[in-house]
Parts: sequence; structure tokens; C-alpha cells
Amino acid sequence: GASRGMRCATDCSLSKDLVSTFVRASLADSTRRAYAADLSHFFDWGGRLPAKPASIAAYLAAHAGTLSIATLERRRAALAKAHAFASGENPARSALVNATMRGMKRMKGRPQRQAMPLLPEDLAKVVRSTGRDLTGQRDRALLLIGFWGALRRSELVGLDVTDLVPDKDGLSLMVRRSKTDPHGRGHRIKVALNRSSRLCAVRAVAVWMKASGHSSGPLFRAIDRHGNVGPRRLSGEAVSVIVKQRTEAAGFDPRLYSGHSLRAGYVTAHALAGVAEWRIRRQTGHTSNVMLARYIRDNPELVAIGQR
Repeated sequence: GASRGMRCATDCSLSKDLVSTFVRASLADSTRRAYAADLSHFFDWGGRLPAKPASIAAYLAAHAGTLSIATLERRRAALAKAHAFASGENPARSALVNATMRGMKRMKGRPQRQAMPLLPEDLAKVVRSTGRDLTGQRDRALLLIGFWGALRRSELVGLDVTDLVPDKDGLSLMVRRSKTDPHGRGHRIKVALNRSSRLCAVRAVAVWMKASGHSSGPLFRAIDRHGNVGPRRLSGEAVSVIVKQRTEAAGFDPRLYSGHSLRAGYVTAHALAGVAEWRIRRQTGHTSNVMLARYIRDNPELVAIGQR
């Protein structure tokens, strides 16, 4: 009896550790960090866990004048995640909190500012302004593979050297994990070779890979101030910084651009060219034309792509 009790206690402890490990693995590191920061803000305000619906509604209302609707929704998502494994109704999804959010959206909601698409003509100017040094070679490859691959920031920095398979027509990219593929099943996309264009991503990536000297591990890495390529993978935030720096160097207003500008540029350019929606979605991984339409910028005629 005593030995069985000790074994049960040990097994239960191991099971709890495994459960904690799997729960942590269910969220990306960046998501966990964002949730932690959001919960810290709630605690600083005076909130406690577990929280009551009235407390969460009061917290959201108290910050309606200083935080955007998008930020408030993210804070509520963090609180919902914190209560996800508790029994009973999730207080962050209660009728009171839902009604509070709806009211704030009606009174204070504004359309979320979208990043300007980086279209081919402007992308060519940005690429021309990149230097021939190691950082310039990396950034040129990152911008072009991000555009022609129609990749999200996380997908772009998540690429490993071995995820790129060259063939006579270009490159085949294995995107191992994406926003719409949280279980990491992965999918392949094609980036075509274009020998006559300054915008050829295949050649730019080949130049960068040769210069970096790495045959495995992360494709896009940090470079220190001495020009040394390190082992560390670039972050999604770094992609936005690079896009802003490079657009500014080319004479554009960097405030209008972000890491999303590459993917939005691909979608907008191909929609303008009359490419079939299903072909665009095959590259972007969107599951519907409605979702695809969110990436088409500043052209009312093209928004109808999501209505068909």
C-alpha cells in the first residue's frame, strides 16, 4: 500500500510535469511573452486571478481612452487564456465582458491601420538601395524571398537552410509552421527563377547563403557590428525593422511600412495583374477569398475579390 502510494505520487508528479510541458508547447514563445506582459498590466492595475467578469470589464473600460481596441482585445485574450483550464464559465468571455467590448467598439473603435504594400516597382528601388556588404546581401535576400514567397514574418524567419530545395525552375520552400498550421504539418511553395530581373529572389538567396557560409540552421541570422554572422535566428520583429530601415534608405516614409508589407505587396500586385484568386491563395495559404481580401491595400475595385 505505501509503495503503491509513493509510486502514484511519483507518477502524478511526472504527469503534471508532462502536462505543463505540453501546455507551454501549445503556444509560441512570442505569444507566451505577449500574454505575460498583458497579464502583468492587469496585475499592475489591481487585478487578481481568478478574476470575476465585473473586474475584467472594469479593467477594459478603465483603459478604453488610452489603449486601442486591438490592444484591449489582446488583453482580454490573455485573460481568457489564463482562465482556460478553470471550471465553469470563462470570465473573460462572459456576457458582461462581451457587451463591454461591443460598446467600446461602437464608441471608440477605429479601423486598424494597415501596412502599405511594397509593390514590385517600389521594391526594386528598395533593393537597389541595399549595399553590397554582408548585411545588404542578407536584407536583399530577406526582402525578395519574403515578397515572392508571400511569407508572414514568422514564416520568413522560421526558414532553415535545408528548407530550400533548388531545381531548374527556382526554389521549393518548406514552410514548416504558420499561423494557419499551428500543428506544424508544413507545406511547400514555389519561388521561380528570373534571371533577367533585379528582383530575382533565387539569385539573392544564393548570394546570401554563399556569403554567410552556413549550410544548415537558420537561413536568416543576426549580424554583429563587426560584420560577423552569428548563430541566432532573426526575430519577426527584426523583419519589420529591416523593412522600415530599407524603405527609409530608398526615400520612402518608413512609418507606412512593416513586415506585413511584403506579403501584402505580393497579394496586391498579383490581384492588380488579374491573377486568379485560387492561384494567389495557393502561395499565401489563405483558406478563403475573404481572408485574402484583407491583404489587398488601397484599391476599392480589388476589395471585391473577397465578395465573390
